[in-house]
Amino acid sequence: MKHITKMVNLPIEYSSKPVTPFGGMSMMKRFIDQVGIREKLEQLNLPQPGSNRGYDPKQIVESFWLGIWTGASRYIHCDWLRYDQVLQSIFGWDAMPSQSTYSRFFGKFSQALNTEIFPELQHWFFDQMNIGSLTVDFDSTVITRYGDQQGSAKGYNPNKRGRNSHHPLMAFVEQTRMVANAWLRPGDTAASSSCKEFMEETFKEVLKDKKIGLVRADSGFYTEELMSYLEGQELNYIMAVRMYPNVKSEVWAIKDWVRLAKGIELSEMKFSHENGKPRRYILVKKQIDIRPNAAGKMLFEDEPGYRYSCYVTNLDLPLDQIWNMYNSRADCENRIKELKYDFGLENFCLQDFWATEASFRFIMVAYNLMSLFRHFALNHHNRATLGTLRSYCFALGAWTASHANKKVLKISLPTKRRPWMDGIFSQISNLSLPFTYSNA
Repeated sequence: MKHITKMVNLPIEYSSKPVTPFGGMSMMKRFIDQVGIREKLEQLNLPQPGSNRGYDPKQIVESFWLGIWTGASRYIHCDWLRYDQVLQSIFGWDAMPSQSTYSRFFGKFSQALNTEIFPELQHWFFDQMNIGSLTVDFDSTVITRYGDQQGSAKGYNPNKRGRNSHHPLMAFVEQTRMVANAWLRPGDTAASSSCKEFMEETFKEVLKDKKIGLVRADSGFYTEELMSYLEGQELNYIMAVRMYPNVKSEVWAIKDWVRLAKGIELSEMKFSHENGKPRRYILVKKQIDIRPNAAGKMLFEDEPGYRYSCYVTNLDLPLDQIWNMYNSRADCENRIKELKYDFGLENFCLQDFWATEASFRFIMVAYNLMSLFRHFALNHHNRATLGTLRSYCFALGAWTASHANKKVLKISLPTKRRPWMDGIFSQISNLSLPFTYSNA
């Protein structure tokens, strides 16, 4: 007969001692000091408070980032930090903004102000990096909205059909796993709308003075205008192709396929749209019963067992190399998922469109700062998501104490893990600009 031990509840007592569950954020505080982004924020034309008692705009932005890093996915969640006196001490603040402060601050942004501030801020960010030739990935996504916010409209929304949404554009740099640029667009915007202007801002303002080795883009960017623009800028590109009827008919006519692996065949063709120039198209044909999870679309009723993918490029490289080069951009989807799930990208929304875009673009900077941190401070954890980092190194109980007339942060950490944390603090203190990536 098994002996069942009766579980006894521990008695409850309360304490007024200030304690934070995020003592590990002291690492991010020191990292931010090393990066020098506060000094850059000081130079930007950020909206100023309406009274002498208002919060410094730099603190509002940094508090917003801190809220995201500690788990906030809505403005109301940021109110949690107002009661965390220890966390405020870590960052050197007497108090933290409320939900209404964020709303008022972002509500002061306009299209002109967003266009003035964010390209300059992102350019400064990438200017701190010593890196060689860049691969820039352009993508778009859908953010579902549950209200009547400005710009939210019914459009392409594969996950929540019929729901209002925004349809942002995003540009990523493969080598740094960071966001180069991001625009918010109304939900009923056509897939290719504003894409050329977005590319121009990315190349000519954000990444100016950087060498662009390859541009990759999803099928939303597949237009004659954009391909001609990239060729005019002498940029190499690989772009997914929309399977328009005239493209499909050309694919159906192809008879010569090269077997790459079991269930995968490749081919190529020269094709031009009306009023367009002939270009090189790479075709990938995958057999569904052998590769059931293969990406692509079923194009032909007479050939239901195959999925097809198609890419257009100005590169003169072997077929399999072109396909492999494009496939590596799949990491964009992982970054978009992390932005949505860990950085609250879908939930920080205000009534005014440009206010929402301002918070949207500040979230991208928060993401980039965290990417820098995990790459240069954490080494072997440089691909960990924010959710993992929260539990691994940020969620550490801490409190302040006075020692030799000096305030000290006490972090609760097992003895065996202390050398690990000391190593991170040491690595942060030894960082110097510019940050050098291994492929530079």
